Amino acid sequence: MAIPSILHNRLSVPVVGSPLFIISNPDLVIAQCKAGIVGSFPALNARPEGVLEQWLDRITTELAEHDRNHPERPSAPFAVNQIVHRSNNRLDTDMEVCKKYRVPIVITSLGARKEINDAVHGWGGIVFHDVINNVFARKAIEKGADGLIAVATGAGGHAGVLSPFALVQEIREWFDGPLLLSGAIANGNSILAAQASGADLAYVGSAFIATEEANAVEGYKDAIVEGEASDIVYTNLFTGVHGNYLRKSIVAAGLDPDGLPESDPSTMNFGSGSNAKAKAWRDVWGAGQGIGAVKQIVPAAKLIERLRHEYDQAQSRLAFPESSLRSV
Repeated sequence: MAIPSILHNRLSVPVVGSPLFIISNPDLVIAQCKAGIVGSFPALNARPEGVLEQWLDRITTELAEHDRNHPERPSAPFAVNQIVHRSNNRLDTDMEVCKKYRVPIVITSLGARKEINDAVHGWGGIVFHDVINNVFARKAIEKGADGLIAVATGAGGHAGVLSPFALVQEIREWFDGPLLLSGAIANGNSILAAQASGADLAYVGSAFIATEEANAVEGYKDAIVEGEASDIVYTNLFTGVHGNYLRKSIVAAGLDPDGLPESDPSTMNFGSGSNAKAKAWRDVWGAGQGIGAVKQIVPAAKLIERLRHEYDQAQSRLAFPESSLRSV
């Protein structure tokens, strides 16, 4: 397995909490890291720009204090997600703040850029880049990413359409570095399945929406608890990029989830008329197909404990005795 050295003996379960737009905040990230998984947040969640430094100061201070008080159980490192597309006019400023706080892990999205990877390496950090196919995966590694996040079908938010087995298989034919898998992972069985397929770590997002620390309205959290895979709609209408959203929120926005038009990828508008004020993520809620595993709103630490317990049980249950195999 290709686990980065920065994660050695720091994880209670092989999971990275994915950065959730609007949802992820310092409360959630700190709780995730203290409980033994990588916590992350999009830099753009910290608004206005100056808030990013406040968030990083709080996260680094509280995690350092935790580590001093619990040397036997140090926190996992945290990650900041950077949208590296040229349209992100905050990127340069936000990267300088990340440099100041020596952010240990940077997750890059919407484009692979060598200069960004070089900057992170310059302060001693590592870069994971999210991809939806093998072509993008090769480009990311060619430009200096240290690891890949394979975003398969069923993932919350902007997701791909490939089977996790197919996507991981193709990447593993040429890449032996750190590989994370995203897509409908919300219990311990799925975490172990991700590793069995060839990934090193599971990338878990939607389950954390239904946690006490998450910056989500109660209706959103309730919809995660009440929902199942059939409640997820895949569309590019809301941002111009295909993603998975909760059917309930689409209906609440006054739209027919079974008759959504295709969007022009060049526009980021929701629509027109009475729906013009509704926005993706705020009003139309992203979620992945794994939400059926989420049964209640709990503290993040309790969710992580459930994942760890289920993961341990899955490992024990799936230990296949040699005596049950026929001789070759």
